[in-house]
Amino acid sequence: MTPLQNRYDFVLLFDVKDGNPNGDPDAGNLPRIDAETGRGLVTDVCLKRKVRNYIALAKGETPPFDIYVKEKAILTQQQEKAYIALGLDPKGEEGKRKGGDDVPRARQWMCQNFYDIRTFGAVMSLKEANCGQVRGPVQLTFGRSVDRIVALEHSITRMAVATQTEADKQLGDNRTMGRKYTVPYGLYVAHGFVSAHLANQTGFGEEDLALLWQSLINMFEHDRAAARGEMTTRGLYVFKHDSMLGNAPAHQLFKLIKPEAHTAVPREFDDYTIHVDQAAVPAGVELQTLLA
Repeated sequence: MTPLQNRYDFVLLFDVKDGNPNGDPDAGNLPRIDAETGRGLVTDVCLKRKVRNYIALAKGETPPFDIYVKEKAILTQQQEKAYIALGLDPKGEEGKRKGGDDVPRARQWMCQNFYDIRTFGAVMSLKEANCGQVRGPVQLTFGRSVDRIVALEHSITRMAVATQTEADKQLGDNRTMGRKYTVPYGLYVAHGFVSAHLANQTGFGEEDLALLWQSLINMFEHDRAAARGEMTTRGLYVFKHDSMLGNAPAHQLFKLIKPEAHTAVPREFDDYTIHVDQAAVPAGVELQTLLA
């Protein structure tokens, strides 16, 4: 892959309509909310999961675009692939002691073959098939809604029952009650960072970066579910620095993208105006609007 020569910072806008963008298991799967401000939250883990799922669909889970963290994956078995491919003993101790080279070789193999490892990093220091740790060049923040959200609770019914015993207890009435939680509308903003120095350590290259942008734009199109309502990527603004170290602090760049509601109660994306201060982009930084 072509090595990265530039630092990148980016702003991701996405919204939800009549859905639950990221339920909190510690709160009965209610949409995550900042208790002090009432603004909605979507975790970085949730966003990375959607990126992984899109890459798996687009590339068929084949090297060098296999996915390490996926549903029902056994991580030890994933890491054993590296030892088997390199002809090493995953249970051996000699190469894992100080000065041994089994772990660095296995770590490099994992980076080469798994997209999410060379992108987001991974902790792979398990006792067997130890592949060490990788610090990923791409990092994401929580998504935070621009305005306060309201979490609505809906009662739903199911006409069928699971067992004959349950049916007998219902005495002919097969309806069972449930709950569903939605956000009527919310526009969320997440920030991201791409380190060229870390990318060169993991092998994350220009082709991987292009695939990352593609996945952020399209990830919700292949993540449809009744619980999530309508979720859509609404904007992807990328700040490309002229150097690997960067030419401006990320927080100053993020302020140049300002979503602003022009109605008291926003209920769709058209109720917002996205202000992009192109004139304030500092020297040595290029603003690329990949989706607006």
